[in-house]
Amino acid sequence: MDNKTLNWREKLHEVIYEADTPAGRLFDIVLLFAILASIILVMLESVESFDNKHHDFLYISEWIITIFFSIEYILRIISIKKPTKYIFSFYGIIDLLSTIPMYLTFFFVGTHSSLIALRALRLLRVFRILKVSRYIGESNQLIKALNASKAKIGVFLYFVLIICIILGSVMYFIEGAENGFTSIPRSIYWSIVTLTTVGYGDIAPQTALGQFIASITVIIGYAIIAIPTGIVSSEMTKKNVHLNTQSCPNCSYDGHKDDAEFCYHCGTKLN
Repeated sequence: MDNKTLNWREKLHEVIYEADTPAGRLFDIVLLFAILASIILVMLESVESFDNKHHDFLYISEWIITIFFSIEYILRIISIKKPTKYIFSFYGIIDLLSTIPMYLTFFFVGTHSSLIALRALRLLRVFRILKVSRYIGESNQLIKALNASKAKIGVFLYFVLIICIILGSVMYFIEGAENGFTSIPRSIYWSIVTLTTVGYGDIAPQTALGQFIASITVIIGYAIIAIPTGIVSSEMTKKNVHLNTQSCPNCSYDGHKDDAEFCYHCGTKLN
């Protein structure tokens, strides 16, 4: 690869993957507005009266945005040395899912069942809202905090599952089928709904003992809600290292420190 091609690719990578240059910031702003516009179009399209009146406008606008996202997806692939790193990454999959629905509609037309499939494909476009998190710096901090606390959260969920099984089994034997607790799995469903303080009301204890246990379950649920919040918050309040928007031109890894000269993931020298 000659220097001219290399420089072109580096400049393209800088514009698309980084936001610390005027061109990069402009690209991110345009892309952010395009994402928000596409979400609004999907919402308006679901309003039958509006869609009937402005169907052509919505259809053309959606194709314009789809083509724009398709170009963006291709540019992201060709601007890094290892395209598979991006293609199979979280954002790469989201970008693909938010782009392909309009193209797949060509293969699902003509029959009633195909129209149902078409509606499902259109719903995939709401995945574009996940692309917004790419441009919110705090989201990376939250993701790192969740990742750091995943073991604690896993133990917590295991503990909650045990409580739900125990409470469900107890309520099954106390209330019985005559009060709606027809099986242990259905009783466990009740305990999950009650423990999370949702309380649909489709199943409710009728005996005094069952209502007492339900009251205790709700109180436990309120206490449990605070636990994962505290776990994640403790990780987020730990010493924060300021990270820049520098993205590796080789593997597309980001999250480097301001003074980083080489990629933490593959060792490639950063621009």
